[in-house]
Amino acid sequence: MGDILLLAHRMPFPPDRGDKIRAYHLLRHLARNHRVHLVAFADDPEDLQHQDGLTPYTATRTIVWRDAPTVWTGARALLRRQPVSVAAFADPAVRNAVDALLAAAPIETIFVFSSQMAQYLPPVRKQRVLMDFVDMDSAKFAAYAEARRGPMAWVHRREARLLLAHERRVAGAADASLFVSEAEAALFRERTNAPRVHAVENGIDTVFYDPAGGFETIGGEGPLLVFTGQMDYRPNIEAVTWFADKVFPRVRRAHPDARFAIVGRAPTPAVEVLAERPGVLVTGTVPDVRDWLAAAALVVAPLQLARGIQNKVLEGMAMARAVVASPAAAEGIDHAGTLCVAEGAHAFGDAVLRLLDDPDTAMTLGASARARVIARYSWDARLAPLDALLAGSA
Repeated sequence: MGDILLLAHRMPFPPDRGDKIRAYHLLRHLARNHRVHLVAFADDPEDLQHQDGLTPYTATRTIVWRDAPTVWTGARALLRRQPVSVAAFADPAVRNAVDALLAAAPIETIFVFSSQMAQYLPPVRKQRVLMDFVDMDSAKFAAYAEARRGPMAWVHRREARLLLAHERRVAGAADASLFVSEAEAALFRERTNAPRVHAVENGIDTVFYDPAGGFETIGGEGPLLVFTGQMDYRPNIEAVTWFADKVFPRVRRAHPDARFAIVGRAPTPAVEVLAERPGVLVTGTVPDVRDWLAAAALVVAPLQLARGIQNKVLEGMAMARAVVASPAAAEGIDHAGTLCVAEGAHAFGDAVLRLLDDPDTAMTLGASARARVIARYSWDARLAPLDALLAGSA
């Protein structure tokens, strides 16, 4: 079989955040039967210390440092009538690396992870192209626009419009377009009329996320409610702020010793200030998120805006924890009733309090959730459809 060129907007190791987790497992799957050449950006200095973790899965690796976008990034995007989120990933070093690999290696398939990297596809190509959009980014920015007023609403509407045109063009040139859930795939078909659109879902490593493992003890008294995620990501910031404002005060009135732990790297000032409230903990980066999940009385996922399948929900389920999720966070997960889904602050608070008041029910729900992800969400099963797509038979 021919080689694969994998283009990724973020180095897929270590697999410690949602996009990197999916990219890492895709890379492992592709490497089972193919030589894989990786070209990816890095935006975290810590990641650069872990490049050896890619060695077992890659024939060659090119990792290019990417600085944070600046006002000049936005200015260039305006002048070129590009989406800002595409212009932010334009880099001549990546272009040169891609061109050199296509000239020197027997690349049969180009696998593009995230639409920002589609700009590096050759204008005339002989290779099969699989485009993993993961989520529909244009829909996310359209939702941002609806929630804003003034100049920022215009900025988000522009981004949504240009991204939609970009997504439509990319899908038209790809041999297959992939999304993380059937709901995202259906939305994309509806808004673009694109052909060859497939759902390839996320999985979960239930051996790694196993509540029977030995974990560090998290100190403190009182029931612990845990939210996990990258804490400079806007939907996560809005989720924990909403919960801290709308739900947690009611929980504290019923359970004065309850704690709400916001677990994840790079908390913004808007997140850090929440730690000034009684019972709220903001951890920043932790050595192992499983320590906090193992200590949780409940996992909460109160996202008001979410796309695709939420790894944080699957991780909580795999750790046999009762998970209270908003409809947005639960969408796309075939949970068969093993999640507690609640919409709005009153219903969300009711669900949290009901489970805190009945630990046996919470334990039973958590055990059912783990059994569900074991049966439904192994990575091998979720990524199996890729093999037919790579062979051109789907």
